[in-house]
Amino acid sequence: MLILVVNTGSSSLKYQLINMEDGSVSAKGLCERIGIGGHIKHTASDGRVYEADRTMTNHEQAMEAVIELLTGKEYGVISDPDEIDAIAHRVVQGAEVFPKPVILDEEKIQRIYDLGEIAPLHNYAAAQGMWACRKCFGDKPMVAVFDTSFHQTMPPKAYMYALPYEYYEKYQVRKYGAHGTSHRFVSDRVAVLENKDKKDLKIITCHLGNGCSITAIKDGKCIDTSMGFTPLDGFMMGTRSGTLDPSALTYIAEKENLSPADINNICNKKSGMLGISGVSNDNRDIGAAAAAGNERAQLATDMQRYQILKFVGQYIAAMNGVDAIAFTGGIGENDPELREYVCENLTFLGVKIDKDLNKLRGREVKISTDESGVDVFVIPTNEELAIARDTKEIVSKL
Repeated sequence: MLILVVNTGSSSLKYQLINMEDGSVSAKGLCERIGIGGHIKHTASDGRVYEADRTMTNHEQAMEAVIELLTGKEYGVISDPDEIDAIAHRVVQGAEVFPKPVILDEEKIQRIYDLGEIAPLHNYAAAQGMWACRKCFGDKPMVAVFDTSFHQTMPPKAYMYALPYEYYEKYQVRKYGAHGTSHRFVSDRVAVLENKDKKDLKIITCHLGNGCSITAIKDGKCIDTSMGFTPLDGFMMGTRSGTLDPSALTYIAEKENLSPADINNICNKKSGMLGISGVSNDNRDIGAAAAAGNERAQLATDMQRYQILKFVGQYIAAMNGVDAIAFTGGIGENDPELREYVCENLTFLGVKIDKDLNKLRGREVKISTDESGVDVFVIPTNEELAIARDTKEIVSKL
């Protein structure tokens, strides 16, 4: 079975064509700057690469370009679009409407679009990608896999906010989390590496990138996660503030005469590592600036690491212990200093890491020693494969 996994942004479309016989990627690529020029890069599994500026005024044109490259003689890996058995879409927010993956129809796509109210950076674009695929692939089966699904096992004491209950009843205002597909993939992989059933483990997964979240997984189920009603909640990220005192926002809004939309923009796009450092939202740039003596860059680094440590500590308490901690994502996989900071502050649990192994970047590795009281792993995430597996399971039953 061949499954095309699509991850759509407001001006981008990432894709992977995955062969479900062995989980291999036949081709992958990225269309970006859609509607504002256009650029596409396509890579086949045998190393053939196509990269060029290309005008794409909307996502439908981007998908047409993808199909052209997948089936073309020079860079293609299939001869006809009909060889693709299903299209899988990553969706950030399913809320309580979609607790698990679903086969898409027009009504469900519209519901996903409507949920853009609480995930404006993601759901609107995801729906645009679905409509584009519908036009290009007709009645080919399409499946939506939601980042929020894995977190549906949280108990009410973890997902409810201490607001008047009527706002939950009217608008379903509660914690939903995000990155669930990544947390599920990584925790499943931890269980394999531990050679144990996930139901017998207490795991903390740290998905650290430009967007970050940490999840507590007990008995194979998510019991709590750091992101909340939207992906803004939790700890500081590339441009997102993370958790803060709401009164700080109302105070700033009054002083600066800002609208709710202004505040939302500040918290989502101008805060976090960028807002504190004044340098960048990229940890590599911030690290270089800190090394050069930039005090604000060093402060951003210190704040980020401290907040990550606090969430890990919270979840150790929530689960009454932890068997394994896993780091993933662009930062989690490639920042040895951050991992060392967290682990050195968990020595009260007997955590010990091999500093030489910890220096490895972007590879699956157990960085804790045999004497460590908690196993610590670096595990590259593979959300696309997890999404494809969910899609295969659903489509196989049609």
